[in-house]
Amino acid sequence: MLALCTDVGTSLIKTVAYDGAGAEITVARRPMDVLRPRPGHAEQDMRAVWDGVASSLREASERVRGDVDFVALTAQGDGCWLVDERGEPTGNAALWSDGRNAEIVDRWERDGTIERAFRINGSLTFPGLPNAILHHMREHEPGRVERAHRALYCGGWTFFKLTGELAVDESDASVPLLDIRSHRYSPELLRLYDLEWAAPLLPEVRGMERRVARLTPEAASDTGLPAGLPVVLAPYDIASTAIGIGAAAPGRACSILGTTLCTEVMTDRVNTEGEPAGFTIAMGVPDRYLRAYPTLAGTDVIDWAVAMLRLEEPAELVALARGSEPGARGAVFMPYLSPAGERAPFLNPSARGTFVGLSLEHGRDDIAMAVLEGLSLVVRDCLEASAGEPTELGLCGGGASSDFWCQLIADVTGIATFRSLDSELGAKGAFITGLIATGRESDTERTAERLACAGDRFEPREDQSALYAERYRQFVELRGAAAVMWQRIADASRAGGVVAPVHG
Repeated sequence: MLALCTDVGTSLIKTVAYDGAGAEITVARRPMDVLRPRPGHAEQDMRAVWDGVASSLREASERVRGDVDFVALTAQGDGCWLVDERGEPTGNAALWSDGRNAEIVDRWERDGTIERAFRINGSLTFPGLPNAILHHMREHEPGRVERAHRALYCGGWTFFKLTGELAVDESDASVPLLDIRSHRYSPELLRLYDLEWAAPLLPEVRGMERRVARLTPEAASDTGLPAGLPVVLAPYDIASTAIGIGAAAPGRACSILGTTLCTEVMTDRVNTEGEPAGFTIAMGVPDRYLRAYPTLAGTDVIDWAVAMLRLEEPAELVALARGSEPGARGAVFMPYLSPAGERAPFLNPSARGTFVGLSLEHGRDDIAMAVLEGLSLVVRDCLEASAGEPTELGLCGGGASSDFWCQLIADVTGIATFRSLDSELGAKGAFITGLIATGRESDTERTAERLACAGDRFEPREDQSALYAERYRQFVELRGAAAVMWQRIADASRAGGVVAPVHG
């Protein structure tokens, strides 16, 4: 058996060829550009994305021997990918990291809309979701919205280009407009977000029973694959990654150390009580949901630190951090560097990166250590918000290649970590989904457990974990204090002024 599985990432498209045992045969990669035409905007050329998918599929198929049995697809989530009645883009896609409409999200938070919505779908909204983006486009680009026929996600756009069918996977649809219990679009959520006018734009929601369509002749010409080949629409990237690393059963957890730092725990029930936090993602099968906390800043924080410290590569940042000590000699870093603020495990479009506790006694090594500790504390923050009690945490993404960071996360969370031997976990999850959807396997959890390739394991060190338990308490307290200043800075920026002094 042979399958081609494509993961349409934000910065990189990967197509992986798998044999019947789930072993990687080859990987074809295509870099993608994020366009930032105006402050707060994060966009991609939809046609360029399709070209990257088609050429990566063609390259991968040319490298393998034998007939391809199916294509499976996963992709970046969230954002808004508008197409007209002919299926043509009405403009660039707005991405999950887009922050153009932070003000309306602030308003929804203040008037209680976001909390009321959470009680319906178990997810926090944020500026990079279609509910916020559509409002901005309707006000600032009304002609574009009027021409729109469907509001897709990246996975739906790519699936349409492959099969000609307009649809959304249940995982993508979960946020922000799905009633998580009925698995249908919620009229109440449309009303809450003042989006009843956008209901005709919503694509058909599909779960496991309707994931498969056929490759069109046009797509066959673009990809070099035979027309009629089964194409499987898998859950979007963070959900497919959980499957690919083997975290498909309730209680299993993983953290993606990538562009988004996404920590997630699989569960068999919906809980919309308590403090609103994170996302609840329907997995397309009964009683399986992913509690996910995808941050807006991940390994790009490391890239930023590398540049700021005038280093050449992330490995040098790790080497520098080794010269410090646990606790970074008192320096604390809150790694909220996204221009769109933060969305997980809390929502604050005004959140910004913040150093606390610095003095002339701190050096570059302490800054490096504080950056890595800050990101690791975010992983713990997400696990705490999930209320899950995993006994181990699978790590994947580019950051998982660092032994130092894998051990640090184990120490900070107090949970054993391990990393996968697979290089592309999103594509692996799409492969496993494809096996189920095409009838080659019958049980996602058993198949994921059998095909998962666990590698190195890192046990938490007792003395370090005790130190970081206190460090985490301090981190949360300091963040609460910093949030007051973040908001004042944001308000002053919108008013075109400076921050007024604080009077006590």
